[in-house]
Amino acid sequence: MAAVASLYDEFKALNVEILAISTDSRFVHKTWQEMELTKMLDGGVPFPILSDPGGKIGTVYGVYDEDAGVDIRGRFIIDPDFNIRAMEVLTPEVGRNPKELLRQIKAFQHVVKTGEVTPSGWEPGGKTLTPGPDLVGKVWEVWKP
Repeated sequence: MAAVASLYDEFKALNVEILAISTDSRFVHKTWQEMELTKMLDGGVPFPILSDPGGKIGTVYGVYDEDAGVDIRGRFIIDPDFNIRAMEVLTPEVGRNPKELLRQIKAFQHVVKTGEVTPSGWEPGGKTLTPGPDLVGKVWEVWKP
């Protein structure tokens, strides 16, 4: 959460809303915000941290571990029409990359705006592809990794 919070202004500039959700209680979230996050970030995490004590939200998104009683780490890109466009789920010992999340959001926004598609590793301003029959079997001519 702190890594995402450190890039919060970049997410807001893209008109992105961020929510954090865990099975911890709101009291644990408050303590964690006061005791840990404010030491990592001036002011702590600037987005809502929601409590999912029974794992209902985690169950809907497929990240609730019923045996452990916790939501495992996941992140979801949900578009304005509430469609999940991307998801990443990792076990706790490996952290997620918020810069990759930003890149993917920019790519999805570009796709929606232009109708083009973005190849692997695409960055804003990079080569895009125009989907259609003319591209089939010829991606290698247009894009090289």
